[in-house]
Amino acid sequence: MDKNYYITTPIYYPSAKPHMGHAYSSIIADFFARFKRIDGYKVYFLTGTDEHGLKIQRAAEKKGVEPLAFCDEISKTFKNLSKTLNLTNNDFIRTTESRHKKSVQYLWEELKKNDDIYLSKYSGWYSVSDEAFYNEDEIEDLDNKKVAISSKSPVEWVDEESYFFRLSKWEKPLLEFYEKNPDFISPASRKNEVISFVKSGLKDLSVSRKSFSWGIKVPNDNEHVIYVWLDALTNYISALNYPNKDDELYKKFWPASVHLIGKDILRFHAIYWPAFLLAAKIAPPKKVYGHGWILSNEEKMSKSKGNILDPLEIIKQYGLDPLRYYLIKEVSFGNDGNISQERLEDCINSDLANNFGNLCQRVSAFVIKNCGSKVPEKIKFENDDIKILNEYSQNLDKLRSEIDNQNINYYIDYIVNRLFEANKYFNDQEPWRKKDDKIRLNTIVYTTLEIVRKVAFLLYPIIPQSSIKALKIFNLEEKDVIFQSVGNNEFLKKGSTINKIDILFNKIEKEND
Repeated sequence: MDKNYYITTPIYYPSAKPHMGHAYSSIIADFFARFKRIDGYKVYFLTGTDEHGLKIQRAAEKKGVEPLAFCDEISKTFKNLSKTLNLTNNDFIRTTESRHKKSVQYLWEELKKNDDIYLSKYSGWYSVSDEAFYNEDEIEDLDNKKVAISSKSPVEWVDEESYFFRLSKWEKPLLEFYEKNPDFISPASRKNEVISFVKSGLKDLSVSRKSFSWGIKVPNDNEHVIYVWLDALTNYISALNYPNKDDELYKKFWPASVHLIGKDILRFHAIYWPAFLLAAKIAPPKKVYGHGWILSNEEKMSKSKGNILDPLEIIKQYGLDPLRYYLIKEVSFGNDGNISQERLEDCINSDLANNFGNLCQRVSAFVIKNCGSKVPEKIKFENDDIKILNEYSQNLDKLRSEIDNQNINYYIDYIVNRLFEANKYFNDQEPWRKKDDKIRLNTIVYTTLEIVRKVAFLLYPIIPQSSIKALKIFNLEEKDVIFQSVGNNEFLKKGSTINKIDILFNKIEKEND
């Protein structure tokens, strides 16, 4: 079985500082990367910044600096965000790097050699903000301005010489590809949207610009720069050292397992990107997943609206793991989600502090007091113990399957239910009343300790720092977190030491508490 897994975030456009939408994509990708690693996969996780185009050039001019210096400064904030979010990315690609330029120009030459690129003239509507061309039926008048219907971004009329990619030629092959690969686009609603767009007829795509200079030059024609999407999308293979297809990274990890993107750039990834790849005789990625937006007051965040939520501020106030947990649990993956301070605080108090943190504290304190700080040695499982322990081994394959279908909400709901079940088990079994029946007390304690370990392992991809803190109860480290062992009912070594741990999550005091 293929045990290689390649996941990518969108490469972020560094025209402004990072916001919650960037954090969300990155945290979700990190969740999948961590899960696959503990499930025995070799994982390659890529993120980065998309640094070319007219929007960047204008932003740099406005600031009075060279575009590269502008990108250096803002790209650094995205790199720092990766560290702040505790991401496990293997690489951070910048489209201004020479390795990327080499890949893009090689891909261009391949497309031209295959007669998929030709020179003509482009006339039509263009959005600098979206870096996208729009058809007449995708434009509307708003406040006496022409805007794109989908994004409400202003559009301007462009009339210039341009190289075109023969996208129309790939209409039928794309529809055949979607049919043969029904899981290529997720969720299903996005798939239907893409297929409908392709069936409505594809027009050839402008893939170069002549009216600005900030970008990768078209080979043998320095008057043109390669249009931002042909440039940007290539990052997914330039990071694997394309065009060297014999490179170990490329051989292991291409085609990508999943491109995780925001729904607003689905068309580029699900139509243009596979068309470019098919034209260059390269296998398309296995899946493109278009998730929803993180909204601020029911609106998409944007610099122009001034409604950007700063993830750094929330992390500073509440901590990183609570934010990761909240975004993964409370946003229905694939749909839009709202940040609510009240719901975030409820998650911290109910799920993290009470259900998980309190269970870890109670059980470890009980063992230290009543079992000499040791994992009990003499135990005898009864039906209640076996039933609650086997709940995990019986569901490992189901959890894997749901993760492969990007059903994050199933995974975290499963954990929440197990935590409720664990707290109920410990309360109902009342080990404090079994001091005259040492075997029974020991068995209840051992069973609960195993559940704490199992849950901590399952929580590792979601709240890694807190999970590792909880595992200090058992003297376990990050390297010990193996998904398969969640099904082992006697993983803990009998007679080993149990440690006292600090409070994992501080409860948030509310005014009405």
